[in-house]
Amino acid sequence: MSFDKPTRSRLQNLVATCRQALQGDIEDQLQSRYGMYRADERVQPLEELSALSFEDQDIAAQLRDLFGHYRAQEPDFSAAYDRLVHEIGFTSLNRLIALRLAEERGFIVECVRKALDSEGFRIYQLIVEDQLSTPFETYRFFLHLIFDEMAVDLHFLFDRSLPQGLVFPSEPVLRKVLGELSATELMPLWKEDETIGWVYQFFNDPDERKRMREQSQAPRNSREMAVRNQFFTPRYVVEFLVDNTLGRTWIEMRQGTSGLKDRCKYLLKRKNEIFLGPGAEPSADAPPADATKVQILDWPFEVPFRPEKDPRDLKILDPACGSGHFLLYSFDLLEAIYREAWNETSGPEPKSISTGKSLCEDYVSLEELEKAIPRLILANNLFGVDIDPRASQISAVALWLRAQRAYQEAGMRNMADRPQITKMNFVVAEPMPGEADLKHEFLVGLRPRVLAQVAERVFEVMELAGEAGVLLRVDQALADTLSAARKQWEAEREVPDGLFPELANARTKSLFDVSDIDDDGFWEIA
Repeated sequence: MSFDKPTRSRLQNLVATCRQALQGDIEDQLQSRYGMYRADERVQPLEELSALSFEDQDIAAQLRDLFGHYRAQEPDFSAAYDRLVHEIGFTSLNRLIALRLAEERGFIVECVRKALDSEGFRIYQLIVEDQLSTPFETYRFFLHLIFDEMAVDLHFLFDRSLPQGLVFPSEPVLRKVLGELSATELMPLWKEDETIGWVYQFFNDPDERKRMREQSQAPRNSREMAVRNQFFTPRYVVEFLVDNTLGRTWIEMRQGTSGLKDRCKYLLKRKNEIFLGPGAEPSADAPPADATKVQILDWPFEVPFRPEKDPRDLKILDPACGSGHFLLYSFDLLEAIYREAWNETSGPEPKSISTGKSLCEDYVSLEELEKAIPRLILANNLFGVDIDPRASQISAVALWLRAQRAYQEAGMRNMADRPQITKMNFVVAEPMPGEADLKHEFLVGLRPRVLAQVAERVFEVMELAGEAGVLLRVDQALADTLSAARKQWEAEREVPDGLFPELANARTKSLFDVSDIDDDGFWEIA
């Protein structure tokens, strides 16, 4: 099912309906149960919530901590409250959609497709001796068990200790959302890799984006930047860029013999490509100055020699990964690259920088390699950075689902037989925590004093992390600070009656003697 305009419109309406229902329900619970009021701009002290259960009191405390964190970053109470509701709603919907995608592919037991009539829940009811107070409470407990199982691989979305996921939808709202996710006309979408990316795109309210642009010409914080500049990259653009980076790199490593030449349909290539060998210098032969464009394109094109690598040593970074669209297609090409590298039998085997062995040495059969490829790709090859914390949820879910499909295609139908996904490389670019009183308390306690000065500078430099992402070169910004700090440490350490006489002893000198190290070494010790 292609994501044509009518399909996208139906999905957008679904996401909007679910978002409004969840956010309204969350706000109701924040006020009626947890004592957090938008209209009054008031948060009740915890001691006034003594009627709550111990579990709800703990949730109330964590919600206050999360709200305090947002309050330190947002301009006013209402903006921080909106963000709290928004992030909880997004996590709730993401969890349900991730389960819907997984069950439709057969990765987990049916649990949300038919709500309380789902096969998995009916089996669970037969197993447990006594249900809780109501069928809904039993179903809630059942979903929590599913969350815990999914959290083994996807803890950043399903970990129930995350404050963004502590408010569970009420029964009417949960039934409404699950009903929307089971709509017949959208059934084929739950098997498409791109679906969760479009959900990420559509969750932000268009009216909110419009208000942001009306209130300020430029984004005022990292969240506004993420919302205002969020666009889903068309598939053909993804394939063009990946074909001509990852694809081209591997083809050059293989001296043009790779099957990717035919697979990468957007690959730019000359008619007469000549792949140079090790140590070969390009010739000085060039087309004449008056050559036509056709003659130039037909002229022999010499490709510099590129040493072959073990696939595990290829690194692909998306510095603004969003929903992981580029990484998903990179996963497709990497599957082919791993198989190709293993099947190659002529010439010297490529050696891995990390293991010193080739794939053929580490995996004695192609079948054994096929079972390891998804885990190898996620752990070794794909890296994503984004300024939006929600991108880490979405990208990880998208790549996890893609890995499970690969396991399934490799013949591992039973989830229990599949290697656990223990590592994914996603980073959220965020400033250091914004609570000034906590920062002050931390810095005051640092000894020696020079470390507090370095830490203070780190906090300052990281203020732009949420806007600049990987463009922020913290190492360069700290270069002068580290050089000065190292010199200051040496000067203070050598004065017995200086500011820190307790540090001027043989033990400290042996642990923190920087007289013979450079600034990078000083940073590591600090």
